[in-house]
Amino acid sequence: MQVFLISGKYVELNPAFRDYKERTSKVADVLQHLRKENEICALKGWRDECFGVSTPFYHGNLLEMDRSAICLFGIRNYGVSVTGYIHHPTKGLCIWLQQRSHTKQTWPGKWDCFVSGGLAVGYGILETTMKEAAEEASVEGDLATKMVPAGCVSFYFESERGLFPNTEYVYDLELPLDFMPRNTDGEVESFELLTAGECIHRVLSPSFKTTSAPVLLDFLIRKGYINPENEPNYRYLVELLHVPLQSIYMWPRLEAAINGGADDVRVGCDIK
Repeated sequence: MQVFLISGKYVELNPAFRDYKERTSKVADVLQHLRKENEICALKGWRDECFGVSTPFYHGNLLEMDRSAICLFGIRNYGVSVTGYIHHPTKGLCIWLQQRSHTKQTWPGKWDCFVSGGLAVGYGILETTMKEAAEEASVEGDLATKMVPAGCVSFYFESERGLFPNTEYVYDLELPLDFMPRNTDGEVESFELLTAGECIHRVLSPSFKTTSAPVLLDFLIRKGYINPENEPNYRYLVELLHVPLQSIYMWPRLEAAINGGADDVRVGCDIK
């Protein structure tokens, strides 16, 4: 039985698969087969970590798949990012950045936000944030409770790996002046504390992880460092940091299918 059906302009998961476990298993078989062929760039970054696939109209996940594969289908990707910062007595606003490990499957060696991670199956937003903060930067205990939710950043990115309609839940964390981040999971090469001005130069350089740049720019806008007086493209920049993916990814046929009780899953649905 075919796993995917091609109809008109769309690729659909076969509606004969009626439950979460069966859909997950059938899609996994296809992905593992493609992975063994070793010809698809995205699957070379296989993570053994699954994201749940859902739709805007259905709160439960319809299936799950390895996070490396979601970009092949244009599925929405959700994650969390924490900006760790201090107010230095002479340098002003300063921000901690991390350099990703050179052994990471994606963006190895690139500079990145202080803490970040994807929303894997079985983990909530705050739970993921707390877990990543502890593993990546040793932010724990009372300090971890001071992380402040500061909205979302959403954007659409395309690379040789595929399509990335990303939404990041962002948190701000003001750190003690003497705080020194320490990595415990082997995924961070080093940390560096930069002034806001140095951060802008770093985030716009090829050495910075492209999909994390919106988070840092959003933080600098919210803190007033980037403002209408010093940035002529201010309003365009703000719009680009909040692409309305929730509108772009609304599919009338899918809504009708879900409301009608059918489990018709079209590629391009949401991922949580």
